[in-house]
Amino acid sequence: MTYSAPAAQQPTPALLELAQACGVSADYYSWNGVLKDSSVEALRAALTAIGVDASSDAACAASLVALEDQVWRRLVPPVTVLVEGETVDIVVHVSHGGPADAILKLENGGDRPLEQLDRVVPPRSVGKATIGRATFKIPADLPLGWHRIEASTTGRRGRGYVVVTPRRLSVPDAIRKERPWGLVTQLYSLRSAQSWGLGDLADLADLCALGKMRGGADFVLINPLHAGESVTPLEPSPYLPTSRRFLSPLYIRVEDIAEVAYLPSQRRALIEWEAERPRRLNDTGQNLDRDGVWRAKSAALEQVYAEPRSAGRQAQFEAFCLHEGRALEDFATWCAIAEAHRGLPWPQEFENPATPTVAAWREENADRVLYYAWLQWVADDQLARAHDAALASGMSIGVMADLAVGVHPKGADAWALHRVLAQGIGVGAPPDMYNQLGQNWSQPPWQPRALEAAAYLPYRDLVRAALRNVGALRIDHVLGLFRQWWVPEGHSADDGVYVRFDHDALVGILALEAHRAGALVIGEDLGTVEPYVREVLANRGVLGTSIVWFEQEEGGAPRAPENYRSDALVSVTTHDLPPTAAYLAGEHVELREELGLLDGDVDAVRAQAREERDRMIALLRERNWVIEDFNDEDLIAGLNVLAMNTPSLLTGVAVTDLVGERRTQNQPGTHREYPNWQIPLCDSNGVPVTLDDLFERPRVQRLLNAVRQARS
Repeated sequence: MTYSAPAAQQPTPALLELAQACGVSADYYSWNGVLKDSSVEALRAALTAIGVDASSDAACAASLVALEDQVWRRLVPPVTVLVEGETVDIVVHVSHGGPADAILKLENGGDRPLEQLDRVVPPRSVGKATIGRATFKIPADLPLGWHRIEASTTGRRGRGYVVVTPRRLSVPDAIRKERPWGLVTQLYSLRSAQSWGLGDLADLADLCALGKMRGGADFVLINPLHAGESVTPLEPSPYLPTSRRFLSPLYIRVEDIAEVAYLPSQRRALIEWEAERPRRLNDTGQNLDRDGVWRAKSAALEQVYAEPRSAGRQAQFEAFCLHEGRALEDFATWCAIAEAHRGLPWPQEFENPATPTVAAWREENADRVLYYAWLQWVADDQLARAHDAALASGMSIGVMADLAVGVHPKGADAWALHRVLAQGIGVGAPPDMYNQLGQNWSQPPWQPRALEAAAYLPYRDLVRAALRNVGALRIDHVLGLFRQWWVPEGHSADDGVYVRFDHDALVGILALEAHRAGALVIGEDLGTVEPYVREVLANRGVLGTSIVWFEQEEGGAPRAPENYRSDALVSVTTHDLPPTAAYLAGEHVELREELGLLDGDVDAVRAQAREERDRMIALLRERNWVIEDFNDEDLIAGLNVLAMNTPSLLTGVAVTDLVGERRTQNQPGTHREYPNWQIPLCDSNGVPVTLDDLFERPRVQRLLNAVRQARS
């Protein structure tokens, strides 16, 4: 049952004041520029999830006072994020008239005493105490990094972080000069003769090498490789993982694990037997069977895990576990508990990883927990090898990873990070032209106040993990670093509110960690995004995203390629649209009508799609990028040539367009109505395409030649 607020109900001034103080917007502009009000019930639900009482006007007033009191109760802020070269003031709260001292401990060693400023601030009564405020100056010459401030007063000590972030992420001169292009694919959909029914990390390594040597590509952008469920059934969507911090072992190539070479012949035979059935599926166009693949692959991985590791390999595994620490232990514990319960409800005593019951269970099942940690070690190693293969083949960027918006509400991260995630809320998107009913992705968002109180460390650790073993990182729905569309539980997707985040802190930390990893960052800034968001990202060196079909002038005419943004990744299509062959045929309209996703006159939407296509063809003909007697293959080539003729720093070419695939990977706004994320790569005739012969196909070579000529 969904809630629909009475149209006449309006928020009171007290509720509006509290909402503003907590970064909750009472209204918003829709995709077509209309100002809309959020419902009162959605506002109250969002504030409750943030941890403040908004149940009445009196509660709102009390919550406002409590928010300010909380700031004064803290000896020192938990985190202060600044840009290199800036100086900021930091406050220390002490008993009124009491002494205050503060020192900065640099990340790489050394102490810096902080200068106290002669600034008088009136004290504040908090409960029965009178609290004073001392102000210290953070110097402008601090190095980049995570430094610690230690403050003290009589009988109290406090600590917080001071995070110095780069003013702007730099792009290497060679990248700017060459303006690289790369391939874009859903890794699981692109299989080889050696795949176990799904594309894997060994296939990724081969795709990178082949993409460079046969096509001249400098990167491969893939779907998120985040961890899914430990047992079947598996969630098909790579954008709804159980954890964004860890990898899915579904992508492991079993035969590439070192210990396989030393298995006794009988156990080697078992692995070959397990591989036989999923490999038979490599040559079919039927929907991918993740559950069947995982059952076969996990049985084989059990055999490999049982083989003793050499002393050196064991030491490497132990080093990995030490480096990943408590986060890996919690994740592996969740996997083991989920396996033991296999879809059944967990006892209340297992509600979070810190309970004594969970600690005891972990001890009793230590080997099973260790097995899931081992899977992460293997997956991490194989991803590193794929990126190394890309660089060794001559790619300037290599693997470009994708970071999903959030996680499954019942997954490992939701379990381990429950204190910094908002409860009873799903992240989504308000209605837009392509999803007119709005979207609810069901993912619990960061709780902004709790995340700040945790010094953004959970976010930092997530970003660090995402940047490991890759040359670039795409941030899906990067608007989420600025604001998120929160849909309270029980509400329809269009009955939500926008909640603002400290984007300076989140973008700054992202820039710092990317700088340290030597990686590029691309923000997916499509849809309803205010100009200031793109401006902030561009100023910090985060590239944007341009999709040819979405780039339009006022009035609907396609944007001239020379007017595209320069600091962006441009491509013709995206995984949320049908491949270009199907889009040209208007199949995106027919599919949405079939699934009941259109809100309005279907004939008008069809006519709009035809006009969009005709205008694009006219532009291609005007620039001589398509012949007069064209076919769909010519149009696809022409659109990719258009993308290559923009000033955009990076250009992505969809593998689906290379082969003429027509089926979309994902239809937003659907769950079980369409086989999202389950479509194997096929050609225009529905015949499966494998990695082994991908670059030998004449159609592929024709498009690659057009791309290369456009770049030269």
